[in-house]
Amino acid sequence: QVQLVESGGGLVQAGGSLRLSCAASGGTFSSFAMAWFRQAQGKEREFAAGISGTGLRTYFAESVKGRFTISRDNANNTVYLQMNSLKPEDSAVFYCAARNGIGIYTERSSYNFWGQGTQVTVSS
Repeated sequence: QVQLVESGGGLVQAGGSLRLSCAASGGTFSSFAMAWFRQAQGKEREFAAGISGTGLRTYFAESVKGRFTISRDNANNTVYLQMNSLKPEDSAVFYCAARNGIGIYTERSSYNFWGQGTQVTVSS
């Protein structure tokens, strides 16, 4: 059973930056593709960014492309989401997710394990 714990959320002004971390335990981390999803209040949870097990491939939602970067440290079982040029519409609960496989998928149903989420609030 894989456990995921997110951290790094908080309140930031528009234009600012935050770095989210997700620490994984209980599995062979490098065998999991990882992703960050987000869920704004009253909206569906949506894919934001994903990274392959090796870290060589990444994929981003159009809404965050060019502003967010995803990376991973397989030696320390951690995946990161660097968020720059934040906008009020980025405000959401951000969730870390893992799937046992090499592909990056954007559908929630493709991911087997989820963290509890971390709140990101961007003020205007």
